[in-house]
Amino acid sequence: MTVRPLVILPDAQLRLISEPVEAVTDEIRTLARDMIETMYDAPGVGLAAIQIGVPKRVVTIDTSKDETAKNPTVYLNPEIVWASEEKRVYDEGCLSIPEFYGEVERPDRVRVRYMTLDGETVEREADGLLATCLQHEIDHLNGVLFIDHLSKLKRDRVMKKFSKAAKRDAA
Repeated sequence: MTVRPLVILPDAQLRLISEPVEAVTDEIRTLARDMIETMYDAPGVGLAAIQIGVPKRVVTIDTSKDETAKNPTVYLNPEIVWASEEKRVYDEGCLSIPEFYGEVERPDRVRVRYMTLDGETVEREADGLLATCLQHEIDHLNGVLFIDHLSKLKRDRVMKKFSKAAKRDAA
């Protein structure tokens, strides 16, 4: 397993729409293992493949709080097939937008259809933090960032801050 470098805002790769996984191959399994390792190293609770520069519809999530009881799940081609009308506000962050957090309102519960690493298509219902993570990571697969759910003023402020930092780092 390899910890891969994270793609950081304002990198345009974060706006790409990821391609579906056609088949579970050794390459996809390696990608999933590397994503899990990268997610834990960051540390974070979720990661989309595009966040390490791979435009594939692969997501890894582990919302377990206990370091000794890690329970990562790999979602291939995840899609939300149902969302509750009830909403929940969560203070979200993102490994690709380090040290910035913002309150985002999303459906409280979702049902997601995805393919497992065994090639099986399953559905899973989620609520709370897992529901928020699934929606956040699936947004990444569609080129959407959590800051897109914030006011234009906040979003512009964040983009300006990260654009300046990228220019400074490139100099």
